Amino acid sequence: MRNRVFLNATAFAMLLPVWGPLTAEGQPPPASALVNQRSQETLEAARAVSPHTAEETFAYHQDEVEAAIAKAIERVWDPTQPRARSPRTPWGDPALGGYWMSNSYTPLERPDELAGKAFYTPQEAIEAFQREVVQDASLDPATVHYDWVEFGMDNWQNPIRPSLRTALIVDPPTGKKPALTTQGRSRLRASAPGHTLESRNLYERCITGDQGPPRLPLGPSVGESQIVQTPNYVVIITQINSEVRIIPLDGRPPVSDEVRAYLGVSRGHWEGDTLVVETSHFHDKGKVRRFEEAGPELQLVERFTRVEEDLLLYEATLTDPTAWEAPWTVEIPWPKLEQPMLFEFACHEQNYGLINVLSGARIRAAEYEAELAR
Repeated sequence: MRNRVFLNATAFAMLLPVWGPLTAEGQPPPASALVNQRSQETLEAARAVSPHTAEETFAYHQDEVEAAIAKAIERVWDPTQPRARSPRTPWGDPALGGYWMSNSYTPLERPDELAGKAFYTPQEAIEAFQREVVQDASLDPATVHYDWVEFGMDNWQNPIRPSLRTALIVDPPTGKKPALTTQGRSRLRASAPGHTLESRNLYERCITGDQGPPRLPLGPSVGESQIVQTPNYVVIITQINSEVRIIPLDGRPPVSDEVRAYLGVSRGHWEGDTLVVETSHFHDKGKVRRFEEAGPELQLVERFTRVEEDLLLYEATLTDPTAWEAPWTVEIPWPKLEQPMLFEFACHEQNYGLINVLSGARIRAAEYEAELAR
């Protein structure tokens, strides 16, 4: 399959040398300064010279897309149906081992136009799934993006199914995150990426893989996990950054409150067919996108249940009274990967690219200052 990597003028600008002070006073620029002040102009210029259109992109993949949709819609996920007993390991525990995909086309929060509607009908779920797949396979070629399709790693090329759920958040019943506290809003504002190295998130800096816990869908090619079991441990390995969570099942006591980890400290136990994992002791700098508002006192409870031979149900409840006015819970069906493997991960790109990202941020800030001076 042909590679389609497009570079527009914005990306080119990010390859220029690092600029000096961002403002005459040497103070950090406002957040608005880090937005490309000529983004629309740049996009239009890129689209004018692009050899393809979104329609042509879809036409190129149409046969493959239609085959993927036809296969997926045969098995719409319905969380209300009875579940069979989980298969067992040789020592009798529910068998969770294998390679699983946590990505989803279901949005984290319920769209406003679906307020009060927790479930689609099966036909509505299929139509919503089809819309997302077609949009995904029709990516505007004028934007800078990776060609996940070339490596079979785009979302629609994975065994994601339509779901009757209209949001991944199942509690509160609104399908929305609870309201932020004052402290939560302050943390969220402080987490905005800026022009300094320290302001960029840990994934961008190659420190963590930005894959949780909790394990929330973020984008193509980042949802693969491997679960390995022994009688006394469950090990979860994520493809991005090759991170490993070792979860003891032996009832050991919690660690000292002075111990903090980017992935938290986990303890697991079985409740029937479900592995329940309780995680706490998060590092105060261990932020994962989509809940930067959480603090180090976050309490996370995850539940892993093998509901079908090729489907694992993942549930996670986040509790932090300093961030949200109430706990909230997500539910994500994880289909089994058809190709049982994780790719080797190396973070060379961010190691080099971070220099260019900061260069671009400083260039944008300079453009902002120039606009103000007019």
